[in-house]
Amino acid sequence: MSDIVKTIGERLRIYRQRRGYSQAQLAEKANVHPTYIGQLERGEKNATIESIKKVASALNLPLETLFAKIRIKNSEKEVAEKCYELILTRPKKEQEQLLELLTRITKYKDA
Repeated sequence: MSDIVKTIGERLRIYRQRRGYSQAQLAEKANVHPTYIGQLERGEKNATIESIKKVASALNLPLETLFAKIRIKNSEKEVAEKCYELILTRPKKEQEQLLELLTRITKYKDA
């Protein structure tokens, strides 16, 4: 499947795990089959917007959050986008710590 399908699947998995839901629990909340959630998360299914909306709603996740900063291959910002994806997977406290670390490194290098 395409990179966007895999990226959306990875993000769905991250947000599902953050909410503490199993795939079966999310499927029940979204009114879809449990195997479908697994297929989405692995990037095996090219879901419809309606299906993505159902799953995102079950996660209390705005679609704009799910689709934010989707990485496009060979982009001039590819490294920054990879950093975003990596940081997105971490809990909020760690995200704050990483931001502080990057801020300090940048200030040090600019001095």
